[in-house]
Amino acid sequence: MSNQLFTKTGILSRFILRRDRLRIWIWLFGLVAITLLVAQTFVDLYGSEEERQAIAETMLNPAMTAMVGPAYGIDNYTIGAMFAHEMFLFTAIAFGLMSILLVARHTRADEEDGQIEMIRSLPTGRLSNLASTVLVMNGVNVLIALLIGFGLYGMGIESMDLEGSLLYGAALGATGIFFTAVTAVFAQLTENVRGTIGFAFTVLGVSYLVRAVGDVGNEMLSWLSPLGWVLNTEVFVSNYWWPLVLTIITALLLVLLAFYLNAIRDLGSGFLPAKSGRRHASKFLQSPLGLMVRLQRTSLIAWGIGMFILGASYGSVFGELETFFGDNEMLAELIAPIEGFSLTDQFIPMIMSIMAMLSTIPALMAMNKLIGEEKKNRTEHMLGRAVSRTRLIASSLVVSIVTSFVMLSLAAIGLWSAGNAVMEEGLEFGTLYGAAMVHLPAMWMIIGLAALFIGAVPKFIGLTWLYLIYSFIVVYLGGLLQLPDWLGNLSPFGQIPNIPVEDMDYMKVSILVVIAMFAAVIGFVGYNRRDIEG
Repeated sequence: MSNQLFTKTGILSRFILRRDRLRIWIWLFGLVAITLLVAQTFVDLYGSEEERQAIAETMLNPAMTAMVGPAYGIDNYTIGAMFAHEMFLFTAIAFGLMSILLVARHTRADEEDGQIEMIRSLPTGRLSNLASTVLVMNGVNVLIALLIGFGLYGMGIESMDLEGSLLYGAALGATGIFFTAVTAVFAQLTENVRGTIGFAFTVLGVSYLVRAVGDVGNEMLSWLSPLGWVLNTEVFVSNYWWPLVLTIITALLLVLLAFYLNAIRDLGSGFLPAKSGRRHASKFLQSPLGLMVRLQRTSLIAWGIGMFILGASYGSVFGELETFFGDNEMLAELIAPIEGFSLTDQFIPMIMSIMAMLSTIPALMAMNKLIGEEKKNRTEHMLGRAVSRTRLIASSLVVSIVTSFVMLSLAAIGLWSAGNAVMEEGLEFGTLYGAAMVHLPAMWMIIGLAALFIGAVPKFIGLTWLYLIYSFIVVYLGGLLQLPDWLGNLSPFGQIPNIPVEDMDYMKVSILVVIAMFAAVIGFVGYNRRDIEG
């Protein structure tokens, strides 16, 4: 009987690999390439022991501990210890994001779309789809972990031996496996994919915050976070493997729980039922705009809280900014000294560009929600009523534009409030807010391109995400990786003036707004002419 529950798991695994071959390849290439490139950059920048020890002292700052984790190996701060300390946590979060998104796509999202029901009508086991999803995602995490591990060792860096390199990759893979299991459980508990992703993201975010508080104040608190577990491997210094055993065992227990819940629940249901809504919808909810806001209300609130916290975390570093940057050549590569401006003034544009690109994510999700509803055959139902196509796509565009403004504003307010709390001379809110808002035209250009693809060629909507990732790499890491300037200029964020150290360039900003409007108009025209998927 147990074997029948997993019938055709292998075939379904191959099916998932075929469906997600492009997504998996992008994640694999991105994670491995960035890891190896940054590792080589550390070697180029920190050639002497004196340089590394100078940076080691700055890493003892509580704000840095909260951001990247506790420092270890400070007495002999090798390239390996420095690299693991500054890069591991954020790479682990990327592994978690990858696992959450891909697992939710092949479990609850497919169930919402009716694909699981179709699969179960064939001679497949009741648990086959969940088993194949977990199997594929764990395999992807292990593969990327091995490529990173052997890749780091193959670079021949003195302090990155085989054991440490493999442990670094294994700890990242274990993080991905853990969040694969977490998402699999929430896919059984919730009734829709928004709930699955929302709860899984919440676990990831809370894990980061609990670890941050624990690392700064109470070490025992860090052990309540799975990210705290993997950080305690102390890669390239002590090389402890046992925290990974704890992580994998916990993940295994969660997977078994997910299998049990999947076996006893009805298809399409969840153990955390959505609360009943109002008997009669409000006038606002009866409009396309109100519906778009309601569908994304929970995720937008969560993103808003996250952006405020992110801004505050960056602001908390401002009190020790001069000390931290004074000896850090890596950041000196990112921020070239400018006469007449403080280091804080020069730091603000870089931080704002990062937060602007991150704020573009929920705005882009809000715009792309329209194509998601179309794929689920819900758009036809709306257009069958007294709703025009123009009004429908305009509603998504309005929600996306407002989201971009709100998210960036919350990030800037968080940065300003935390920065003022730790600095002797407070930040001027007007200057800081202006440095944030100047990025809106770049965000709107990305949104405009999304509208263009939705209206004209919806199958290429994924290119907007690739363009955003490209922008992050060339704008944020361009100086560190010594990329040519023209690559940065291809991104709209590369055209934004670095306020307050540069004057406002109204011409460039206006051009971005015109491009965004032109792309949106093409999208509107295309959406009114093309066939709606049904």
